[in-house]
Amino acid sequence: MTISISGRCNQTGQLGIAIASSSMSVAARCAYARAGAGVCATQNITDPRLGPRALALMELGLDADTILAGIRANTEHIEFRQLGVLDHSGRTACYSGLHSLGTFASAHGQDVIALGNLLANAEVPKRMMSAFNENADAELGDRLITAMQAGLAAGGEAGPMLSAGMIIVDRVPWPIADIRVDLHDEPITRLSELWKAWRPQMDDYVTRALKPSAAPKFGVPGDL
Repeated sequence: MTISISGRCNQTGQLGIAIASSSMSVAARCAYARAGAGVCATQNITDPRLGPRALALMELGLDADTILAGIRANTEHIEFRQLGVLDHSGRTACYSGLHSLGTFASAHGQDVIALGNLLANAEVPKRMMSAFNENADAELGDRLITAMQAGLAAGGEAGPMLSAGMIIVDRVPWPIADIRVDLHDEPITRLSELWKAWRPQMDDYVTRALKPSAAPKFGVPGDL
């Protein structure tokens, strides 16, 4: 019921995750990213506690393999979980428990993890990872969206998807992009549209926070 792509830009160090599901509010429960730490996807029969837990361990400097091994060894009901951990250096580790739903699969390498359950076919994560890697010079958000579109073209989920989200983190302690879609017939398409609208103004909002005197105008009445 969920597909996700977690990625790191080797050029900028940005980290991000895009995710879609047949369930509502998927990004609120399943997608976690923190600047300087890493990314965690926690999906299938989701335990939202695992995302913040993984990020806290990454902030201590532990690598993806060590973090995933520790979570697997010390988490109740781990056989129901599907997890992907991407650390700030781009090292990756993933796990799909024995009780993952339907057809489930994963693909991972340096800087990227693709995960899915209740898939139309087991090739979907591989196609997502390939699409991410083929666009190495593009912005991270573009690469994440392209990977999600590739997963959809490869069959996506066995059933309809209704929600999607994308989070990107950089050098500030808040997400520079945090986009959500809910109860939509084509959530990945809508996510792409929202990203295209947000991307040109994304850096401006960082400037507004850090140096408001240099911030571009909002372009609304009263903003002189």
